[in-house]
Amino acid sequence: MKVISRTAALGLILPFAAITAFPQQDYFSIWPGGRSPQEVGKAVAEHFVTSPHQHSPGTIFYGEVGTWYGALTFADLTHDVVLRDELIKKFDPLMPGGSEAALVPKRDHVDDSIFGIVPLQIYMETKDKKYLDYGLWYADRQWDHPDANGLSQETRFWIDDMYMLTILQLQAYRATGDKKYLDRDANEMVAYLDKLQQPNGLFYHAPDVPFFWGRGDGWVAAGMTEMLRDLPADHPQRARIMAGYKLMMAALLKYQTSDGVWRQLIDHDEAWEETSSSGMFTFALITGVKNGWLDAATYGPAARKAWIALTGFIDQNNDMTSICEGTNKKNDLEYYLERKRRTGDFHGQEPVLWAASALLR
Repeated sequence: MKVISRTAALGLILPFAAITAFPQQDYFSIWPGGRSPQEVGKAVAEHFVTSPHQHSPGTIFYGEVGTWYGALTFADLTHDVVLRDELIKKFDPLMPGGSEAALVPKRDHVDDSIFGIVPLQIYMETKDKKYLDYGLWYADRQWDHPDANGLSQETRFWIDDMYMLTILQLQAYRATGDKKYLDRDANEMVAYLDKLQQPNGLFYHAPDVPFFWGRGDGWVAAGMTEMLRDLPADHPQRARIMAGYKLMMAALLKYQTSDGVWRQLIDHDEAWEETSSSGMFTFALITGVKNGWLDAATYGPAARKAWIALTGFIDQNNDMTSICEGTNKKNDLEYYLERKRRTGDFHGQEPVLWAASALLR
């Protein structure tokens, strides 16, 4: 992919005045050179195929899983069978008995169980039942011992879970049509919304950590967005989840920087611009506008600006830059402000693929 500096992408190629002047139907159809979702998604997905595994520690971590999922959805939406088959070939050694099976995460924990979304996606694209069986093993184990409220034993009320826990059940529903997976998901999401969303629409990293950490809030935005794509209009939990989603999107509109992205700590002007969170928010905004959940005239320009800004952080190797390193919760402002910036970390590769797929749906 031809790389353009962020300044060029935002200014010389297409001034912001022009970005906000597009009629509704054109927010997502006319792009600066090299910035179409087809070009960006293809470059990032093909780069993933040849990238080594990223371990955390010793096993494949959830960011790689999310990147795999994003690359597979992009391949499906673009009818790129060659790319799809390359992604499956990369995955097959991780199947039971495969040469890389030792790298498969195995804990009964949200960070590990999310691994099941990849075989479920492969099943949906190939109809090969061995992938379905493998993915459902993770999904069913996740609800082996629900609590009295029907919540998964993996529930911990960190905002990261609002994607990493719920996407597995959603994929199981998509693959099987079994409503139990969808109902589990909706119940879990509402419990997290009721406990963690703040009056301003954003989410603390955890109840005891009162900071609006970018990627943490990104997981929430992406999780709600994915779920709303599939929840039927008459589902009893849809209205509650939609209300939480809209409240959050309104807050994100307020905190989007003049460059078009969001910061490592969303509400701190001194924090650096961070791309994994920005990619997740971009995915959420694009999907909301395209599905009519969000007012196009209000949110369309912001979503467009975000995509153009996000793709400006991709370097000459098709690696995303300015990605926050892995981050645990800590009640310490400086801890978040001083997180290191990474390049090519799968935390940042995955959401640009999600956003590209959203633009193509």
